[in-house]
Amino acid sequence: MPPLRTALLQSSGVLGDTAQNLKALDEAAARAAQSGAGLLVTSEMFLTGYALDLQDIPGLAEAADGASALAIGEIARRHGVAVLYGYPESADGVVYNAAQLIGPDGAALANYRKTHLFGCFEQDAFTPGDTPVVQADLNGLRIGIMICYDVEFPENVRAHALAGTDLLLVPTAQMHPFQFVAEQLVPVRAFENQMYIAYVNRTGPEGEFEFVGLSCLASPDGVTRTRAGRGEELVFGEADPELLSASRVNNPYLRDRRPGLYASLV
Repeated sequence: MPPLRTALLQSSGVLGDTAQNLKALDEAAARAAQSGAGLLVTSEMFLTGYALDLQDIPGLAEAADGASALAIGEIARRHGVAVLYGYPESADGVVYNAAQLIGPDGAALANYRKTHLFGCFEQDAFTPGDTPVVQADLNGLRIGIMICYDVEFPENVRAHALAGTDLLLVPTAQMHPFQFVAEQLVPVRAFENQMYIAYVNRTGPEGEFEFVGLSCLASPDGVTRTRAGRGEELVFGEADPELLSASRVNNPYLRDRRPGLYASLV
C-alpha cells in the first residue's frame, strides 16, 4: 500500500468570510493535488475563522450537509483530493465546534464534534460533542478525527489507538504560550499510541489570540516528518503504512498494557 501524501494548510483565512475561505481552500486543494497529495487538512474553524464575536457564531454556523459542505465536496471532487475542514456546525438547535472529512469523490466520510472545549470562549460559544472516537477509511488507512484540546487528553488518543486509528487528524487553534503542545506533546502522542498525527494550526494574531503555527505530521516512531514555521504555509508529509506496521511490531506499548490496573481512571 503506498504512503498517503498529506497536505497541511496552516492558515487562519479571513475572519467571518466563508466565501473567501472557500476560495483559499480551493486554491490549496489545487496545489495539494499538483504535489501528489491525497488528503488536505485545514485548521480548527477554518471555514469561518476562530475568534468570532459570540453573537455572530449562530449565523455563520452551518449544517454538516449545508451549502459549504456541498461546495467543499465539489472542490474535493474537482481536484481528486480528500479534505478535512474545521467549521461551526449547527444541529439540534445548538452549535458545535466541528470538523468534517470529505472524500476525493466529494462524499462526506465522517463528522466530528469537539468533546473537550478550551476556555471560556469555547464553553460559551459551543456545545461539547459526546462521541470521542470518529473514524473513516481512506486509501487503506483508518482515519480518526479530533480537534485541538482533545489531543491533550491521553485517554482520548489511546481510545483511538485501541480502535485502530492509523492517522489522527487534529485541526487546531493552538495559541501562545502553549506551543510546547505542537513541539513536544504531539510527537509523543504519536509514539506512545503508534499512529500518525497530523496537527494543523492557525497562525498569527486573531482577536485576543496569537496563534503559533508549527503545524506538523508526527509519525509512530516519534519523528516529526514535516513541520511548518510561524506563517501561512502549505507543507507536506507522508503517512506510510509500511513504517506504521514495522513500528507497531517493534513498540510494545499497546501489547504490554494491563487494563485491569486502570479501573480508577474511569
